[in-house]
Amino acid sequence: MLKFIFWTLLSINAALLAYGQGLLGKVSGGEHEPARMKNQLNADQLVLISASAASKAALPAPTPAPAAAPGAALVPEPAPVLACVEFANVAQADARRVEALLAPLALGERQSRESVPTQEVTSHIVYIPSQGSKEGAERKANELKNLGITNYFIMNEPTAMKWGISLGVFKSEAAAQTLLAALNRQGVVSARVAGRGSQSAKLTYRLRGLDPETRARVDAIANRLPPHDTRSCKQAAKSA
Repeated sequence: MLKFIFWTLLSINAALLAYGQGLLGKVSGGEHEPARMKNQLNADQLVLISASAASKAALPAPTPAPAAAPGAALVPEPAPVLACVEFANVAQADARRVEALLAPLALGERQSRESVPTQEVTSHIVYIPSQGSKEGAERKANELKNLGITNYFIMNEPTAMKWGISLGVFKSEAAAQTLLAALNRQGVVSARVAGRGSQSAKLTYRLRGLDPETRARVDAIANRLPPHDTRSCKQAAKSA
């Protein structure tokens, strides 16, 4: 009796296991495993793949880089700062030497030379500006006499100082300023001090569009040039 019960329970469990695995099909459809395979869509297109291929297929697709928003402007690379340098007050006699030092830079049209009239000051004059005519100069001379000043000279040369009055010429500016101060104490308030000398010309070399590397080479050349004034073109524009 016990054997019968054991085999009965074992048969029932086996039947339940087979039904749970789908080997007996559905109760309503009477299906079993071969019938289910026939009813699957495109069963003939199933392909067996290896485990490594299956793992690669399971990896998520790489996320594409976000595209730039429509109309968004791209920020350009900053342009290098370009400099402009001048070598001013170069003597005419030094022109060949200066240009030989600048030649390796090969600046072409970015290099220019300008001749600037200058005055070589050799003395300083204390004077009263032009009175416009001989009569005006003589009236001013009489005023000086009334102040007790007799050391003067009416200038009649064809210059900008014609019909002015010279009160003294000095080699140093300090001496000229000393006389001017004394004349002011005596009541002469229209007197001035000016430099005198021969007219000449100095050269100015302008170097434009210099990138940082070329600017460094220019600075090195500046230390080898004859006496001159190095300045930026902006400084030159402000002083003009």
